[in-house]
Amino acid sequence: MAECIFCEIIARRMPADFVYEDDEVVAFKDINPQAPVHILVLPRKHFSTLLDLKPEDASLVGKLILVANEVARKFNIHNRGFRLVFNCNREAGQSIYHVHLHLLGGRIMMWPPG
Repeated sequence: MAECIFCEIIARRMPADFVYEDDEVVAFKDINPQAPVHILVLPRKHFSTLLDLKPEDASLVGKLILVANEVARKFNIHNRGFRLVFNCNREAGQSIYHVHLHLLGGRIMMWPPG
């Protein structure tokens, strides 16, 4: 597999504004924010899409959500509200093929989203 941009960021070969990291998960600010708070939360391990996840990855996916909760508290959007979004494949808007979730907050979100 050729290195993806998120793998490059995780390896510190490309810059990013990290707001969280541990042995399994990283979170950094989106370079094209769609809300006042727009953080990407992703596993260090590369999975191209959600469809590549296996049952044994369930705890890692849960951890992504728990990290998003922690980051929402850090950015003080936890009480006002926030949105978590996973995109899977092109028609859903996935443009970087490394599983990640978007934490969006700091403004009123509309529904339907897109």
